[in-house]
Amino acid sequence: RNLIKFSSIRQDIAKSECEIQQARLLTLAAADKIDKFGIKEAKNLIAMIKIQVPQMACNVIDRSIQVHGGMGVSQDSPLAGFYVYARCIRLADGPDEVHMFQLGRNLAKQHEI
Repeated sequence: RNLIKFSSIRQDIAKSECEIQQARLLTLAAADKIDKFGIKEAKNLIAMIKIQVPQMACNVIDRSIQVHGGMGVSQDSPLAGFYVYARCIRLADGPDEVHMFQLGRNLAKQHEI
């Protein structure tokens, strides 16, 4: 049976596409802000990207691995390597918590909380 005929697979594809588009739009918003106002004005969007984009990549790859079952983590598929790379990126510039702390601090300062 063709995998796309399973509703759970279609849901995974839809969820992955939504997450990919969200990451793209966040990145485009940051690029637009940088072009118009400079990098300093885009620091919150950049922090959001550092949190969301690597997490999105892990989620999308994880769903792909799940669909492929044991084949998804075998040496015959690049998915396991993709996941390891995506997970390492989440740590490369500091863990998610560091970016969330920085973003929260910046937002609190902006809104005088």
